[in-house]
Amino acid sequence: MSEILKCNSVNKTFLTGQNEELHILKNVSLSIKANKLTVIIGASGAGKSTFLHILGGLDKPDSGEVILLNQNLYELKNNELAKFRNKNIGFVFQFHHLLPEFTAEENVMIPLLISGKSKNEARKSSLELLKTVGLESRKNHKPAELSGGESQRVAVARSLACNPKIIFADEPTGNLDSENSKSLNQLFLQLKNEMDISFLIVTHNPELMNIGDEIIEMKDGEIIPIDAKQNSHGKENS
Repeated sequence: MSEILKCNSVNKTFLTGQNEELHILKNVSLSIKANKLTVIIGASGAGKSTFLHILGGLDKPDSGEVILLNQNLYELKNNELAKFRNKNIGFVFQFHHLLPEFTAEENVMIPLLISGKSKNEARKSSLELLKTVGLESRKNHKPAELSGGESQRVAVARSLACNPKIIFADEPTGNLDSENSKSLNQLFLQLKNEMDISFLIVTHNPELMNIGDEIIEMKDGEIIPIDAKQNSHGKENS
């Protein structure tokens, strides 16, 4: 199985208000296989979101390298990195971050238009993606007219707009009730299987841990790999 992403010796430090250094990521190295659903777990403050943002090209490490699809992200100039993200990476966050003045259809169209698609092409693709996430009938509704679960599904459709090779999700079910969380988790699994997309998800959701192909535990800025199948097997027998 080929790897889609690897990082080597990634470090990240932040300065506090008292000008003290917080070493958030400590020499982290990791390899992620293609077409897998990988889950990162860990307590608040373990460095999970910072790590995810660095792996996805949203934040730069102080040192180390991130190689995605054989491209070292931080050798790219800012405009090159933005184009690379648009073409290859999808993002889903805890809060959907949909633009409130636009409909569901228009929100999904935006990354397609940015990538250079015509309005007609973008609209056609947007409708197909809304159909994929079960929201074709809500295409003309704005975020305020959608439930939390529906809005997050629109965000997932938007993340799929440019046929990404990998989707990074940061606590995607953290703002949803248990029923909507379960539905969204199953959608991730369906998309991975049907579209051959890799997922890297930061979560506290136990169900996502059970359906993950690999679970990575993070503690104090370092990672501890755990075999997901053994983990879920152990839970089932406990």
